[in-house]
Amino acid sequence: MTSDLDRHVELAAQAHQQLLADLDRLIIDVAAPSRLPGWTKGHVLAHLVNSGDGHASIFDAAARGEIVAQYPHGPEGRSADIEAGASRPFAEQRDALRRSIWQLEGTWATSNWDGSGITPRGGVVALTELPFLRLREVAIHHIDLDIGHDFSDLADEYVRIELKRLEMTWAARQPMGMTPLPDAALALDPPLRLAWLTGRASIDGLEPAGVF
Repeated sequence: MTSDLDRHVELAAQAHQQLLADLDRLIIDVAAPSRLPGWTKGHVLAHLVNSGDGHASIFDAAARGEIVAQYPHGPEGRSADIEAGASRPFAEQRDALRRSIWQLEGTWATSNWDGSGITPRGGVVALTELPFLRLREVAIHHIDLDIGHDFSDLADEYVRIELKRLEMTWAARQPMGMTPLPDAALALDPPLRLAWLTGRASIDGLEPAGVF
């Protein structure tokens, strides 16, 4: 693996363990609201399970020389699977997430990293990019669960890497001549800037970032 890929795998594994540690010390009401509009905590947990399973299926298919979608039944199937899992008891969801994490990390450990998969938006993505995408999912949705984990708790290295990526995405979506982040955004502490870029914080004087 390359050094960047090594670090992405390590950071994702750390994010997995931080999430599981919080879930092991808490009893969560899966029907309680999360920070995501329209989603309960159960929806977030179900999505994390399904996302991990989808990543693992991409690796399994790549080992057979195939390219498959993370969610083979499309957006409607993805939404239906989340709804089906959201109301499961917390202990079942926690155990399912632990199994999903172990399975995914096992595929990382044995993968030769050759091949591609298809993202939920239909794009083709290299296997080497998937650990960072998984890191993003776990880091941000851990916060979305609203169980005491916030942007200030994220690993500094992840925040630095993610800001570089999302700031480039934000700039690419702006009209010509408007590519730098606004001064008000640049003045924010990095974790808060990341919260704004991901649509998780409203900042006076700044329009929603719209990256996510």
